[in-house]
Amino acid sequence: MTVRTLLLTGGGLVALLVSVAFAVTIGPADISTADVWASVAAHLGGGESSLAPLRDGIVWDLRMPRTLLAAVCGAGLALCGAVMQSLLRNPLADPFVLGVSSGASTGAVAVVVLGVGGGAVSLSAGAFVGALLSFGLVMLLSHSLGASMDRVVLSGVAAMQLFSALTSFTVLTSADAETTKGVLFWLLGSLSGADWDQVLLCAGALALVLVVCLGHVTTLDAFAFGEEAAAGLGVNVARARLILLCATALLTAVLVSCAGAIGFVGLVLPHVTRALTGSGHVRLLPITALTGAVFLVWVDTLARTVVDPQEVPVGVVTSLIGVPAFVIVLHRGRRKT
Repeated sequence: MTVRTLLLTGGGLVALLVSVAFAVTIGPADISTADVWASVAAHLGGGESSLAPLRDGIVWDLRMPRTLLAAVCGAGLALCGAVMQSLLRNPLADPFVLGVSSGASTGAVAVVVLGVGGGAVSLSAGAFVGALLSFGLVMLLSHSLGASMDRVVLSGVAAMQLFSALTSFTVLTSADAETTKGVLFWLLGSLSGADWDQVLLCAGALALVLVVCLGHVTTLDAFAFGEEAAAGLGVNVARARLILLCATALLTAVLVSCAGAIGFVGLVLPHVTRALTGSGHVRLLPITALTGAVFLVWVDTLARTVVDPQEVPVGVVTSLIGVPAFVIVLHRGRRKT
């Protein structure tokens, strides 16, 4: 199993590097993989770039940050999905089950439509604050109801519906047609405004949460047998649950604030990876992250090129792929039952 894990991890890293290199070359401007490597090498201290300033800008300032943000978001959402499914013992759980996405949407709409912050607060900052408020409400409700995992899920559903209703009400009553179109595009998931600051922010959050989750792999393995069995194995259930819920909610909030709500990545990819690695989380988590990164790189490439010159929201493409996979998961669960 160690050799298999190393092969899967190595293969995933190679697939990710190749995917990023090729995805950056795809677009209206004719860019080769040699141009990509030349631009990256020059910006990382390898001397002057041999590319013209315009072509170098297309690679380094436009396509590379967008492609890397897609990789980071895919890795983060898939990682959170794997953790949530194990923690909640629910194969249909995903990173948005805690209402983080709907809270982020409300925060973004409050900034764009209502002008909250007086122009001093960006859309991403508003989305992040909204996501944290939604998660705080979920934690408060679930604690008052007994803090079991079922109560957490039900509280997440309640928060999701509440903030979705607030978002819809705000858009319908306060936004003009052009603003509504822009908000809708963001709500469906978009990486079109990616920059290096967002890449670094999301990558830092991903690295931190990945370390936290890898530090709790044995705990997640124990949760597979239920909370009582985990407690019998010496796991501090309440503490572990709080740490993992907060970590996944924080990462989801950061990703959603930068890229919008990209659904189904955290639902589908953990199941695909689990079929390759088994249920052991020391193998499952890093390989799931790599699978999610490769997946979203190519989904974003498809989204920005399939109806060129228009762009399809990334969340639309992931949903078109994710819904059939969702049905397959339901049928598998029915057969097991």
